[in-house]
Order: sequence, then structure tokens, then C-alpha cells
Amino acid sequence: MLIEGPVLLIAGIDEAGRGPLAGPVVAAAVILDPARRIRGLRDSKVLPPPVRERLADEIRAKAIAWAVGSADVGEIDTLNILQATLVAMRRAFDKLGIVPHETLIDGDQCPPIAGLAYPIVKGDRDVAVISAASIIAKTTRDAMLIELHQQYPVYGFAAHKGYSTPQHLAALAEHGPCPAHRRSFAPVAQSSFRF
Repeated sequence: MLIEGPVLLIAGIDEAGRGPLAGPVVAAAVILDPARRIRGLRDSKVLPPPVRERLADEIRAKAIAWAVGSADVGEIDTLNILQATLVAMRRAFDKLGIVPHETLIDGDQCPPIAGLAYPIVKGDRDVAVISAASIIAKTTRDAMLIELHQQYPVYGFAAHKGYSTPQHLAALAEHGPCPAHRRSFAPVAQSSFRF
């Protein structure tokens, strides 16, 4: 005999944008609905962009709850990237509107949040709910960088999303950094400031 009880609410949290030279760090928190399965959840970094976008839409439609938080460039430069990431994660968690029974966080540290929380190294690869959070965080941040490209087109943010590609480094060398750049990151600090 099958005995049904209350659904155990498990949140996953992941971030996107720790490594880039520009733009915010973005975190997402997701609580998946066990009754509405989503196939194909993987670490966002290994998914082709069209698949990632399709899955992000499906996660938003089917999840019990999802939310996004971010920390801006000023916070990254003031706090450091790790602490800014934890701030973004806490903001995403706080916006969920539901306190889950437990929260699984990608990485080796947990932000200060309510309830039980467990860090899982490579959680975005191994745990579906963290994969879902990674997809939401990545697609949200990519959209932000496409918007930044409209403001500062010479840097090519739409193409590289702020990462230190040869194109981005060449633009930094030629134009110096813009307000969207992380001044505490070495390649930016080493370029001349023109803002």
C-alpha cells in the first residue's frame, strides 16, 4: 500500500559569473516539483544555449518556486568574489517565499540561510535541483550581459558574457575598463582606467 505524505521541499542553489571580468554574479534558488519532472537537467555550462533556454523556461513553468539574486560589481570589488557570491545566494534564497526543508548548495560553502543547508562540490553536475538552479542563474546572467552590451558595445559582452576571452582582453587594452568591469580583478586592474 502506498502511503502519501507531505512533499519534502528541497531547494537547490547555484551561481553564475564568478570568473568573468565584468558584470554581476548571479545566483538562483529553485524548488522542483517531484510531480512535474523535467528531463535533461545538467550543469548549465555543458548545455548548448538553445537547450539551456528551453530548460530555463520549463523550470520556471514547473518549479514549485524559483528566485534569482545578484551582487553587483561594486559589491564584488568591496567584499571579494566569494563573499559577493554568498550574498547573491542568500538573496535568491530569501526571495523564494518558501522555507524549504533543506537546501543543497553547489560548492564547498553555504550562505547564511534559514534551515538545513548542505554544500555539495560539483552539485551542479550531480544533483538535479542544483542543475536547475545553475540553468536559471546562467540564463539570467547571460541576459544581463546582453543588456550590458547595448550600453558598452565595444567590449563584446553579448558574445563572451564578460569572460576573459582574447576579444575582451583586446577591448580592455584598447578602451580601458567601463563601469561594468570588476576593478579588483587583475586583468582589469592592470588596464588603464578611463571612467
